[in-house]
Amino acid sequence: MDQRVVSRTPTGIPGLDEILLGGFASNRLYLIDGSPGVGKTTLAMQFLLEGARRGEPCLYVTLSETREEMEAVAQSHGWSLEGIEMVELSQVEEMFGAQSQNTLFQPAEVELTRLTGLLLSEFDRVKPKRMVLDSLSELRLMAQSPFRYRRQILSFKHHFATSDCTLLLLDDQSTGSEAPVHSIVHGMVTMQRVPLKFGINRRFLSIAKMRGSAFREGNHDYLIKAGGLTVFPRLVAMDHAPEHKREVFTSGNQQLDQLVGGGLDSGTGTLFMGPAGSGKSTIASMYASHAAARGCKVLYFAFDEVTSILVNRAREMRLTFDESIASGNLRIRQVDPAEIAPGELANEIVRGVDDEGVRMVVLDSLNGYVNAMPQEDFLHLHLHELLSYLNGKGVVTIMILAQHGLVGAMGAPVDVSYLADTVFLMRFFEARGALKKAVSVVKKRSGYHEDTIREFRMARNGLVVGEPLFNFQGVMTGVPQFLGAHAGKASRDEPGMP
Repeated sequence: MDQRVVSRTPTGIPGLDEILLGGFASNRLYLIDGSPGVGKTTLAMQFLLEGARRGEPCLYVTLSETREEMEAVAQSHGWSLEGIEMVELSQVEEMFGAQSQNTLFQPAEVELTRLTGLLLSEFDRVKPKRMVLDSLSELRLMAQSPFRYRRQILSFKHHFATSDCTLLLLDDQSTGSEAPVHSIVHGMVTMQRVPLKFGINRRFLSIAKMRGSAFREGNHDYLIKAGGLTVFPRLVAMDHAPEHKREVFTSGNQQLDQLVGGGLDSGTGTLFMGPAGSGKSTIASMYASHAAARGCKVLYFAFDEVTSILVNRAREMRLTFDESIASGNLRIRQVDPAEIAPGELANEIVRGVDDEGVRMVVLDSLNGYVNAMPQEDFLHLHLHELLSYLNGKGVVTIMILAQHGLVGAMGAPVDVSYLADTVFLMRFFEARGALKKAVSVVKKRSGYHEDTIREFRMARNGLVVGEPLFNFQGVMTGVPQFLGAHAGKASRDEPGMP
């Protein structure tokens, strides 16, 4: 399939042509399959509008709606159907006559023959390059038997095969589960809608078959908004050529960078784990701010906080968020997990890296990312492809994961530590009647890191990181034991603080 040139008809739908590797193979019969409300009519309109834009004759056959209804749908997206020929419901009713309106589907043989004659005559008159038949449900009801229905579709295929036309057949699955046309059509696009208990419905499409033509397999998220249907192709890291230039990203805090062996290496993923309030977002903000101040593009996704709170905290930490946002080096994207599809999020990251030159991506937090998933079982696969892509592009990825609990044993909604190249672990611990914070680096695949535990705190002039807590044991349990007099301490009140 890949060694020969296939003439293709672009759909004009963002993302769908990428999945089809350029569009539908030209002069073939395709089935667009899905329940009512998935966007089949919208897809079909965009397909014809792209043809009209290219100066191709187009024909839309609708057996269940009037032209006024179709124009209302088009106007809701800001489209005009000018240049598209149409056979609509009133013409079909006029053909059957006023006396037969109450018995539209009886006798089936007579009315199906008349309708077939009308469609073929209009086809021969217009000679379209693109045609849509909406929908097969009415034809199936008129045929009344799978055998007659299949023969009718075969007759259409034979007639249209003699012309230079790409035809889309829409089917809403409303009249039965039998699928006698699946083996007839050249290709099949299945559109599905998954209702969730809260938030937007998840919509995705897949290519069930495409004879003689390669395509990208799997489920691909899509959205229907004013302006039409947008498809987000499933991210496949291997499809993107790697571009890796080694670089070290620092936080601006000498002690913190020393703990992690100098900084975060480009092309790696870093995970900050710890309970809520332990400083994960603060340290991530330091890396983001320092990278943006150096002129690197940073894309920060905030799932759990509003942008104003994030920026205000950065001001208190003396970070340069305001200047970086004004210069365009830092872009904060506030995300509502109930209103975004996983494919849309991945597509936005890819566009940022490929089109804007983003060098650092922050996901704050993975807890919100989990909630954006239709099924948490596939979070690991999504993250694996996303991290593989970002690592290949030399991007630093920072992920934040809030663990359950405050002290003692901790739990997490999902374990992704094995996907990360560097893992920071934050903990609360009690010492001398005060609640303190500790940070350590559990692993770093790309180089050296300290195996010590350091205390840190947020001060008015920024983050303060102390010396390693050599004379404490059990810090990660929350209630450590002090093993020495003053060794390893820099003050009487705060162990490890300078």
